Amino acid sequence: MTTVEISVTELRKGLTQALEAAKDGEAVIITERGVPVARLTGVESADLLTRLEAEGLITPPAESRAVPRLPQAEAAKDALSSLLGRMRR
Repeated sequence: MTTVEISVTELRKGLTQALEAAKDGEAVIITERGVPVARLTGVESADLLTRLEAEGLITPPAESRAVPRLPQAEAAKDALSSLLGRMRR
């Protein structure tokens, strides 16, 4: 990442160029009377999974899989519904 220094006065005149530099991956250091006061950087638009996939650290699944419903979960849900029904009476 390269760094560009720009004064507040220059920033007011060239905000569009500063934003473009940030989008291109440059860090724009904003100075006031020669003293750094802020840093303008781009925001990564890709989420974590997309970025990891692009870097080759993960691969997408070969096919979409439905999550199986476990019989125990269905039985527990039925038991809970029954219990709540009895408590409401």
